[in-house]
Amino acid sequence: MYFFIVSFLFLMIYYGLCVYTIIILRNSFPFNTFADESQYILIVMYKPNDKSQPKKGKVKQTILKVTEPTELLTFLIAQLKDKSRNSIKSLLVHRQITINLKIVTQFDYPLKPGQEVLVNWTQVKEDNKFYGLRIVFEDPYLVVIEKKSGLLSIGTDRERERTAYSILSDQVKTENPRNKIFVIHRLDRDTSGLMMFAKSMDIQTKIQESWDETVLDRIYVALVEGNLDKEEGTITSWLKESVALKMHSAPYDNGGQKAITHYKVLEKNSNYSLLEVKLETGRKNQIRVHMQDIGHSIVGDKKYGSRQSPIGRVGLHARVLAFKHPVTGKVIRFETNIPKKFLSVFGS
Repeated sequence: MYFFIVSFLFLMIYYGLCVYTIIILRNSFPFNTFADESQYILIVMYKPNDKSQPKKGKVKQTILKVTEPTELLTFLIAQLKDKSRNSIKSLLVHRQITINLKIVTQFDYPLKPGQEVLVNWTQVKEDNKFYGLRIVFEDPYLVVIEKKSGLLSIGTDRERERTAYSILSDQVKTENPRNKIFVIHRLDRDTSGLMMFAKSMDIQTKIQESWDETVLDRIYVALVEGNLDKEEGTITSWLKESVALKMHSAPYDNGGQKAITHYKVLEKNSNYSLLEVKLETGRKNQIRVHMQDIGHSIVGDKKYGSRQSPIGRVGLHARVLAFKHPVTGKVIRFETNIPKKFLSVFGS
């Protein structure tokens, strides 16, 4: 009998201590603190693929440090010992691996000591509010997106429909109604690819005023009419805008802006050529005008001489964007895939 009385008293004391601990913890850490923390994780995570909202459940990421030269798949297999080779390949296929803020899907991608490999364990699902673009990078200072063909970068006096700018503006205001988005550069409506926006006027001004020093690489892919004789070349001319808002090119200084475009043939057949195009200058409609100059207009670009539209859109895509971060000073590089429609004319 004595044993049961002692046991009962012990249980009552233990229960009282548990209740007291819960009350202290509840007062010290309100539950909404944990909700805010999960939102913070989503804001800073790199958003891969055509997705914008996470699946229900806890977001999980693993950061792996590279200590010696190796290839990506070999590295992941060695580091993720509890995962099968096929499950690791699936992570790459589904764009869940990033290296220094860049999504990588290449199995034999070369790794160097000092790099960080980020594994995103949670896939995300599409949200219609981002229709026409996907966010590929976001931090407190910048947003980098991939824009689809047909979406305006920003509204004009004539057109005030939904634009990349308005979509992003609405998004940042959901976090704080005072938040704003600032345009750094633009892409034509019918051009798809990478664009960068600032989250403050200071960052916008800083990048625009140091554009040549800040932006290290802007590479496009262009599907053009015909078979180019030269495998690579450089086009230089002066571009001037007419009253009709069309750019005109001249081989001499016509009072316009000097424009320099470098190109290299990636693939071609008797009807079309796929080019890698690198901008040395960034003038309005520069690539479109220069392709017309050499007699190989971009497919679907009626404004600048095209007579063919085999893919149902203008064949121009901003594939690569690399720049020095205006705050951290780190070099950040983003690459996208060549649109499948561009490759379809070659049977790929």
